[in-house]
Amino acid sequence: MRDLPHMRPIRILDRLEEVLIGTLMAVATVVIFVSVVLRFLSTVPHVQDYAIRLNMTWAQELCIFLFVWMAKFGAAYGVREGVHVGVDVLVNRLGPRWKKAVVIAGLLGGVLFTGVVGTLGGIFVWEMAHTDQTSEDMEVPMWIVYLCVPLGSYLMCFRFLQVIVVYLKTGRVPHKSHAMPDAGGESPEAAVPGAQP
Repeated sequence: MRDLPHMRPIRILDRLEEVLIGTLMAVATVVIFVSVVLRFLSTVPHVQDYAIRLNMTWAQELCIFLFVWMAKFGAAYGVREGVHVGVDVLVNRLGPRWKKAVVIAGLLGGVLFTGVVGTLGGIFVWEMAHTDQTSEDMEVPMWIVYLCVPLGSYLMCFRFLQVIVVYLKTGRVPHKSHAMPDAGGESPEAAVPGAQP
């Protein structure tokens, strides 16, 4: 099935989000692995001089930055895929009208919160960009490091809006269950009226 023209930018954004998160995770894994190997080799008599020369004191700082970026964009991905932890026992017991109102209110709360964090983060990054503050080991301008706050928050805000639109059209929110099916072959969510598959 071909994508509708107005859906192509969303598909591209989805793919970019996945590639960015995967790349950040892969780079962090490689950097940590190499750092640990070099730390081990620096204790081996015949290669320790070479290992010590390959100074990777910046590795820990880089990994912290990568994980922060990964967390911000991973949170937006979580909204899109419905993998965030949620307690919906009470919501699922409400009547259809009240359930819809509560779900929309919760999603709008997410839009408001992430929009405010994104805006305040943008102001903070703008002010920091006019300073000479750099990171301790890598000497990267700190505004670049903190740029993940407005970018990730605004992307998360967009994902909440996207979920609202889908919910208003279909009555469903993204939901991934990690629960095991019961003996009857039916997932626990299927037994709860109004729960999403």
